Amino acid sequence: MHGVTGKEQTFAFSVSSAAVPTDTTAKFAFPVDTEHKAKVFRGFSAANHHMRAFHLCWISFFTSYVSTFAAAPLIPIIHNNLSLTKRDIGNASVASEPGSILSRHVMGTLCDLLGPRYACAFLVLYVTDLLHRWLHNREVYDRLLPWHFCVLPVLDEHYIQPSDHQCQDLADGNCTVLQKTGDVTKDKFARVLWYPITNYRTWVFVLLYGYSLGLELTTDNVIAEYFYDRFNLQLHTAGIIAASFGMANIFSLPFGGLASDWSAQVFGMRGRLWTLWIFQTLGGVFCMWLGRANTLPTAIVILVLFSLGAQAACGATFGVVPFISRRSLGVISDLTGAGGNFGSGLTQPIFFMTPAFSTVTGLTYMGIMTVACTLPVMLVHFPQWGSMFFPRSKSATEESYYTWCMTRMRRARGCIKTASSLQRVADLSMTRQVCGE
Repeated sequence: MHGVTGKEQTFAFSVSSAAVPTDTTAKFAFPVDTEHKAKVFRGFSAANHHMRAFHLCWISFFTSYVSTFAAAPLIPIIHNNLSLTKRDIGNASVASEPGSILSRHVMGTLCDLLGPRYACAFLVLYVTDLLHRWLHNREVYDRLLPWHFCVLPVLDEHYIQPSDHQCQDLADGNCTVLQKTGDVTKDKFARVLWYPITNYRTWVFVLLYGYSLGLELTTDNVIAEYFYDRFNLQLHTAGIIAASFGMANIFSLPFGGLASDWSAQVFGMRGRLWTLWIFQTLGGVFCMWLGRANTLPTAIVILVLFSLGAQAACGATFGVVPFISRRSLGVISDLTGAGGNFGSGLTQPIFFMTPAFSTVTGLTYMGIMTVACTLPVMLVHFPQWGSMFFPRSKSATEESYYTWCMTRMRRARGCIKTASSLQRVADLSMTRQVCGE
């Protein structure tokens, strides 16, 4: 490690911190740290390699999300056309979650082992081709014609993504090349997987994300029908209101990351954890309030506040996740992301697929569960940085924390730099060459 403090920026609009050293020998378009991560953000730049990777990532993520949730506002129409019951719709929503969980696990592991470039390109091509074939089935075409026209333009955008992903895996090059030259150690699947599943912090964040992203996913599935039935709106109007909940991500998701970074500038990791707890708890409170709204204007205002809290919590979650592990970041990220799908798959059957609860009552109880499931963030403690209520351990260092997942041989060979070590990155590559396992 290169003196990780918990104050490093993790999101796009973050400001450079004086606590993070700059590698003055690197030749990039932006100032970078000793791991060649950009320390500034220039949103209107497409310079290699940092900003090009950023823009291609958000475009890919945007098209993936649009194609995933394109059908949600049309649920009242699909409900009538296919003669579906409330349980049928709930079962369909829950049935999609196991595939999401599995794909997240696969992608996280592939990113750690092969690099994100190939993993993303192959997956997008496969999924897009599969959905094109399915939607061109005559029976499906006739029965789901509105969704067909809604989704196909987005799927066509997916075809563009793999060719766009000609950017590099890392600032210094692609993983396969760097592994061959010895600049990056080629890891093994068992070792990459073992550390995150034995780290309790991973499972706390799986639960937390289950009631930030999981809360959002569940709401996406029921919110259009909620406004359509509760306030007797036209389908078009209910769809627009429901769509605004998802569109709020453009603002609220990066705001959560920004707030996490800003609080870390002053309070370090403890600030990040408090920020996450505040946003997610507010999301649960506004969810409860939405279930009690009796007028349309009140419901819309609460929905906006609800989206801000729940979605900002998603951003704040990934203000902490990158610090849990450096070696298994992809696996920990995919487990956390899968927690969101699992939370949605668990919550929807409990509150929205049974005649015991109306949608209004389900929203209220879902908010209560969110507040309760956010409390475990108080248990997250980093010895070198502290927790929400307790300071750091005086004898703990970031090296002792991050080398825990390394074998004794790698620790003996000095594969992790000390906090005071700010040698040039060229020196680091020499160390990595002798650290192969």
